[in-house]
Amino acid sequence: MNDTIAAISTSLGVGAISIIRVSGSKAIEITSKIFKGKDLKSVESHTINYGHIEAEGEIIDEVLVSVMKAPKTFTTEDVVEINCHGGIATTKKILELLLSNGCRLAEPGEFTKRAFLNGRIGLLEAEAVGDLINAKTEEARSLAINQVMGNVSNMIKKLRQEILEILANIEVNIDYPEYEDIEVMTNDIVLKNISKIELEIKDILEKSEDGRIIKEGIKTIIIGKPNVGKSSLLNNLINEEKAIVTDIAGTTRDIVEGKIIIDGIVLDLIDTAGIRQTNDVVESIGVKKSIDLIDTADLIIYMLNGNEEIDENDIEMLNKIKDKNHIVVINKIDLEEKVDYNKICTKEIIKMSISKNIGIDDLKNKIKELFNLEKLKTRDLNFLTNARSISILKECKKLIISVKVGIKNNYPIDIVEIDIKKIWELLGEIIGETYQDELINQLFSQFCLGK
Repeated sequence: MNDTIAAISTSLGVGAISIIRVSGSKAIEITSKIFKGKDLKSVESHTINYGHIEAEGEIIDEVLVSVMKAPKTFTTEDVVEINCHGGIATTKKILELLLSNGCRLAEPGEFTKRAFLNGRIGLLEAEAVGDLINAKTEEARSLAINQVMGNVSNMIKKLRQEILEILANIEVNIDYPEYEDIEVMTNDIVLKNISKIELEIKDILEKSEDGRIIKEGIKTIIIGKPNVGKSSLLNNLINEEKAIVTDIAGTTRDIVEGKIIIDGIVLDLIDTAGIRQTNDVVESIGVKKSIDLIDTADLIIYMLNGNEEIDENDIEMLNKIKDKNHIVVINKIDLEEKVDYNKICTKEIIKMSISKNIGIDDLKNKIKELFNLEKLKTRDLNFLTNARSISILKECKKLIISVKVGIKNNYPIDIVEIDIKKIWELLGEIIGETYQDELINQLFSQFCLGK
């Protein structure tokens, strides 16, 4: 944290401009050694300065240098950004000059890590920076920027404060029982307050599932027997001939993936091997993969051939998916229908003829209805979206149940207090007020260089 770091912050390749970022106590001093123009040490903070990068009297490039002095910077340290002409050779040369004059190459995510460690942003905001970079839709971008701005952190801080007030009252009653004017913190009062927090946590967790869908998309698998039209459906939806389509059963032997966006939500489509009994070793592996994907999918599209009768294998698969989000697609309705709809144990049915382009819009509308995408887009975006935070909040929920059990069994209040303190500590882990170094290192290592 005491050294000065540098890294290329733009994508390495040919472009109009590249940006090399420098942060640390010697950022301005080191940059001044290779910059010819105004004296960077004397310029005003948050200014852009024209000049050249030189090495041994040779002009390397014509540049604009942004100077931002501590503490009003992203890292709270002195920060310099060199805007040079895009191109691999020029950009790398400038970075090499900075490194040879005293900078250290930044680790992945180290600028954001310094912003966190220096108190500029919380842990949730830091994680959201990565989400903002990787956002695939406008909705995902809005969700990420809402976290970057600290709105979600404030929600968790409020919960921590409520827990702290419970703890404070417990401590007062434990330490000063002789004062009659101090409110006696009875088990009933603790139960009332902790139950209120339990409801707030439950609400956050329920909303967080929506946040996960906005951030990650809806993992959708298309399953069914061979030649029912799974690959044709994938190709039609993504408007690309990605999956091979033939009349030969078992053509698709491995998963084929594609993406579409429906009302701002990404649909991660997976075409699977046709489910059937087969002696082909490769095909049988594909079939097993298809079945295994059912447990991890957000949505299952089960396809049937409307020109064939439903058999026991179809009924078995329909029963397997009935408790998950699913849609049954009856394809080839342009042919004679032989499907007995009484054997299909769901109301989520779409009739379709992919070859005639019939029913595609009906399928999209059904997905929108099933996941309530219209409502999802209009909700507030104060969601937890990363697995780490959600896992911690679930642990808090378990501890609250333990607290309630202890109260109902008339455990001494100081015993109950142990679990309440743990909840307070765990909420601190979400926003980074308490953390382990290993967690921080792992988290920021997932960021790109220069961020």
